[in-house]
Amino acid sequence: MQKLFSQCPACGGELVITECKCTNCQLQMRGEFRSGPLAALTDDEMAFTRVFLSARGNLSEVERILGISYPTIRNKLDEINNAINRIDGAAGSRQAKSDAASDIGSNAAVNTRNDILQKVADGKLTPVEAVEKLRKVEGAGD
Repeated sequence: MQKLFSQCPACGGELVITECKCTNCQLQMRGEFRSGPLAALTDDEMAFTRVFLSARGNLSEVERILGISYPTIRNKLDEINNAINRIDGAAGSRQAKSDAASDIGSNAAVNTRNDILQKVADGKLTPVEAVEKLRKVEGAGD
């Protein structure tokens, strides 16, 4: 089984997992799934993280297990934090873009409703026609 990776090897774009399968019961799930921030860690960073966690964050214990100095441990922790923050920052950016797109769609629907109501007020639409148009606007937002 290959290690999960988060970037396209051809262009560097974000990869989205589209299928998961249980090795026990063979259940298959399809959709769009994102890997967690730890998937972006290199094998070396993941091995260090395992040691760090098994030592419960005790840097003296990590020093003893790996035979590396305290400054090296701090540098490695900084590398790992930077890798995780890059992934979290990209996820936050995606969510902000999604929220903005949703707001734009929502504003467009409000503007359309206001236009319909203004046409009724101006006598350009009957109330029955307006209700029909408003229902279409509501249906488009679902």
